[in-house]
Amino acid sequence: MENGEIPENANEHCPGPQSESAGKSDACEGCPNQQICATAPKGPDPDLVAIAERMATVKHKILVLSGKGGVGKSTFSAQLAFALAARDFQVGLLDVDICGPSIPKMLGLEGQEIHQSNLGWSPVYVESNLGVMSIGFMLPNPDEAVIWRGPRKNGLIKQFLKDVYWGELDFLIVDAPPGTSDEHISIVQCLDATGVDGAIIVTTPQQVSLIDVRKEVNFCKKVGVKVLGVVENMSSLCQPITDFKFMRMSDNGEQKDVTQWVWEYMKEKAPEMLNLIACTEVFDSRGGGAVKMCNEMGVPFLGKVPLDPQLCKAAEEGTSCFANKDCVVSAPALKKIIEELIETNGWLMLLSNGA
Repeated sequence: MENGEIPENANEHCPGPQSESAGKSDACEGCPNQQICATAPKGPDPDLVAIAERMATVKHKILVLSGKGGVGKSTFSAQLAFALAARDFQVGLLDVDICGPSIPKMLGLEGQEIHQSNLGWSPVYVESNLGVMSIGFMLPNPDEAVIWRGPRKNGLIKQFLKDVYWGELDFLIVDAPPGTSDEHISIVQCLDATGVDGAIIVTTPQQVSLIDVRKEVNFCKKVGVKVLGVVENMSSLCQPITDFKFMRMSDNGEQKDVTQWVWEYMKEKAPEMLNLIACTEVFDSRGGGAVKMCNEMGVPFLGKVPLDPQLCKAAEEGTSCFANKDCVVSAPALKKIIEELIETNGWLMLLSNGA
């Protein structure tokens, strides 16, 4: 329990041995360390001092959150990092989704390892101005399951924050797991002294996702993290009509591919249709989607990103959608959202000031 670290055998939701409620809260009942924590002297956590020193070279810290898993949060984090780096910002992307680290895959960094220097752990770099840190770089096997309780997860998050040498950064983007669990509390508490610019929350339009996003917004309000805005991802399926397959259904339910016939028919009868973008709703948004929720909860709505197979492909290949000429639907939508974030928060000044 040196340096106020949470012991590995502690109960889940351990308040920490330096907390005033250590050994006394309901979460401490039955913990083998309860008596030690209750009688141990309290004081400032020296790790927080080390984190504050490390974060002193980071100008802006942004959390990317979601209430529900599978809404495209990590995809947004990756593309936000790519976009900011393409604007010549110095960018770091920290993956604190300990049990499901997908950032190495989405940045094209699978199989890479962390190296250590006299300055600390070195991030893995996509470009000279885009560094990444994730537990995914530490696993001996990519299929290895991380079966950790909260205290051990929190310990690794602390280690990432105090031991990784980012150098001078304009932005540190933190990709968090879905929900409002130990990892979220830990990252907010660890960065509290250095300040967090705010959180971007990603959702999909249907109520089953928005119910949990409301909890995420309330979490941010309770812990004092500003909500920079909400992104509605997968708002509809959109892609060029020429990317679709066309099928004819027979009476017995069999499907026949008639794509070639449709294309030839359009070329002959309506060639102007070949330049159209086709869209359809995937999720039920009759409840008003993220726009209505943002209005009700008093948080900014940043925009909608369509479900674009080309964006999914970019994520699978670990590439930027902005450098892919085929991302004709998702890239403009993401670009508009990111430009609004930069303008609204005055981040463009970083470049004009020679950052």
